[in-house]
Amino acid sequence: MVAVKFKQLEVMAGQRLLIRDVDWQEFEAILEELGDHRASRIAYYQGNLEIRRQLPEHERSKIVIADLIKILLNEMDIAYEPYGSTTFKNRNMAQGIEPDDCFYIKNAIRMIGKTKIDLAIDPPPDLAIEVDVTSKT
Repeated sequence: MVAVKFKQLEVMAGQRLLIRDVDWQEFEAILEELGDHRASRIAYYQGNLEIRRQLPEHERSKIVIADLIKILLNEMDIAYEPYGSTTFKNRNMAQGIEPDDCFYIKNAIRMIGKTKIDLAIDPPPDLAIEVDVTSKT
């Protein structure tokens, strides 16, 4: 068996890497190895791990949509707590995802200042943004 560190892998912009048969402990270890400050996004669903890197057009679209949401919420005088592309994990469901951007609105006050989110006790975001500019569907 050959062992490769995930930091050795490079996923080019607009591409994805799919890895099958990844158990929860391996998923957690991979997240730890990759760290929080990375250009790639992670999705994990019942043993399948996807690492993808976004195109610049994706990032521009994401920023515009998030800015419009912030303007709308501010103009309507609605409190919100932005959580960006935070990794949300649920071990019981064997799932983990990083939205392009997300917001707590209904639960904004409850989430202010939280540095760790546990979906077993914390609510999921009220609004999550996922921009798709590369899909052929």
